[in-house]
Amino acid sequence: MKTDLTDTTASKINKALVKGRRAIGTPAVGMVLTLVIVTDEENAYDALKAANDASREHPSRTLVVIKRVSRSPRDRTQSRLDAEVRVGADAGTGETVVLRLYGEVADHAQSVVLPLLLPDAPVVVWWPVDAPLDPAGDPLGALAQRRVTDTYSSEQPVRELTARAGTYKPGDTDLSWTRITPWRSMLAAALDQVSVEVKAVEVEGEEFNPSCELLAMWLADRLDVPVRRSLSSGPGLTAVRMETSNGPITLDRADGSLATLSIDGQPDRAVALKRRDTAELIAEELRRLDPDDTYASALRFGVHRLNVSNGQADTVETSPDVEAASDVEGASDVASDVEGAPEGPSAKGEPADGEAPAQAPAPEAAKPPALKPVPSGLSGKAAK
Repeated sequence: MKTDLTDTTASKINKALVKGRRAIGTPAVGMVLTLVIVTDEENAYDALKAANDASREHPSRTLVVIKRVSRSPRDRTQSRLDAEVRVGADAGTGETVVLRLYGEVADHAQSVVLPLLLPDAPVVVWWPVDAPLDPAGDPLGALAQRRVTDTYSSEQPVRELTARAGTYKPGDTDLSWTRITPWRSMLAAALDQVSVEVKAVEVEGEEFNPSCELLAMWLADRLDVPVRRSLSSGPGLTAVRMETSNGPITLDRADGSLATLSIDGQPDRAVALKRRDTAELIAEELRRLDPDDTYASALRFGVHRLNVSNGQADTVETSPDVEAASDVEGASDVASDVEGAPEGPSAKGEPADGEAPAQAPAPEAAKPPALKPVPSGLSGKAAK
């Protein structure tokens, strides 16, 4: 059942919801949370479809907030709220309200959403695209116990991970982190089967995929070993290789659906690691609404502490200062020194036991301070 309301108010929307529930014979409210989706017209359909699919597992009231851009200065001075109320089969197992905000009311979306929240129920805010750099500081994010973003949809996903680490608040999460849950489970299970010491790890995946960086940071933080990030043609994550005291452990997924787990001394095993759609990712995030401390620890480890290489040259997103410095005379010599840096404490920027810290050479006038050797991988414990 659908009800269209033009130039309406939150009070009229609530009345339409009650009337719709009575019309379909379910006057009671049996929903467990409120899901607020902040998006645009282009992505509203896909986001709402994923939310409706996830509502089969988590019955919820879904509020879709779409801020419409007025085309003329006169229209921008006129505030209007249009709503589309859906109950019954048109809204999955819950209720859906599509809110379109025009004019100045678009700058005060929280005042429209607040009266429509379910009482005494948790609130989750999801930005499928164009998420704020500080979700907890956003007026809509401040209403929620859980804030879901997706760095994969941003223009510079790897660089945005650094911004997320600086603004993280308990309750923040990322669908790029949710995508690697099966990988983390499989790698943890593989290490539980054998008693070994992990010496180094390599994470292979497509370029500009934040899930690869998050998995690499999680492994470096938890295992306290150097982790190398290498590039492949994808799709997504393709392989994780661990060097251990008893031989290599490899989890290789070349086709995006079926992976092969190889442990030295054991037969290879095929495991299912398919790429999941957005509905499955949202359903997983709605299962737990408490802060994800593991995600926070991995996020704060830092992308800059991973060695990203495709075998020829670093291709990770570079800051403007470093790009400008690449043309400076002598930059190639510095890059070659970084590639040939020995492993061990000296490669991490830490003096070896019993040795005094090395004196830093005097900086040359032609070399900007932005060009510094990138460590091959700092351990989480040592850094902390």
